[in-house]
Amino acid sequence: MKRFLCSLAAVATITAFSPQIEAEAASVKTTESQLMNIADDYIGVPYKWGGTTTSGFDCSGYIQYVFKKAGVSVPRTTSQMAATGTAVSKSNLQVGDLVFFNTSGRGISHAGIYAGNNNFIHASSSRGVMITSLSDPYYWGSKYVTARRVVDFPAKAQEVAQVAAPKPAVNQEAYVTRLEAAEELVNKLGLKASQTSKSYFKDIPANHPKIAVLNAVYEAGIFTGSNGNFNADQNLNRTQMAKILVEAYDLEGQTNPGFHDVPNNYWAAGYIYTLYHNNVTTGYANGNYGIYDPLYEIQLDKFIDRLN
Repeated sequence: MKRFLCSLAAVATITAFSPQIEAEAASVKTTESQLMNIADDYIGVPYKWGGTTTSGFDCSGYIQYVFKKAGVSVPRTTSQMAATGTAVSKSNLQVGDLVFFNTSGRGISHAGIYAGNNNFIHASSSRGVMITSLSDPYYWGSKYVTARRVVDFPAKAQEVAQVAAPKPAVNQEAYVTRLEAAEELVNKLGLKASQTSKSYFKDIPANHPKIAVLNAVYEAGIFTGSNGNFNADQNLNRTQMAKILVEAYDLEGQTNPGFHDVPNNYWAAGYIYTLYHNNVTTGYANGNYGIYDPLYEIQLDKFIDRLN
């Protein structure tokens, strides 16, 4: 089975390149932070075999699209990209470098963009565009092959980007808790609690430091809890996310996209269909919504951005 295979073109024989592309990394005015802002805009876009547009990307199609938006021309396939620019050791990676992986056992077959803090952003075949750790012990850490620098950013821009735009690690610490989601919605929507002298939840004491936040989302009907508990430290999953966003933004309308893991009688099917109807989510490339999957901070930010 091909777990993260990019495209048929990704394992094609390396073809000839123009001298300008092959010789060295290009110098551009685009900064690292600008490049990564472009890359981040497409988090959540689904994977599509051979895809080169925002309706669906494969790994090299995504990279080419992002760099083109930044004013940089790169080849179409991963094998061609791996012969572009200059080689970079893993210990000297900079934001914007291309990183390459062998996921097929037949040479380079997947690529992404180094995002800093040992993370890379890429179009994965299972979840579309996402940020992943280069050292992921379960898969990517052992698949890493090499890296290439295709852009020489201004030195000052590199320093600013690394300080001003660090990338969150994709691990347990980057998942959104229910409390963190509540705080973000309170801030985005300007919600205020009518009273803060008592708690609406059995597991939240009245003197909780975030009692105003928790009471505000309860009064707004966004979070109602489970069996009287709020479960503040519990990770928010994608089903819960659908419910709270529909309630928070009073979304209407439903379209059934036919997600494989969302039967019509599922308790949250209506919320998920409404989220899809309002173009907030498209689900995964494998046809699933991911009803039990925990939500990353950066994913929640993108979903909320689409509603504001």
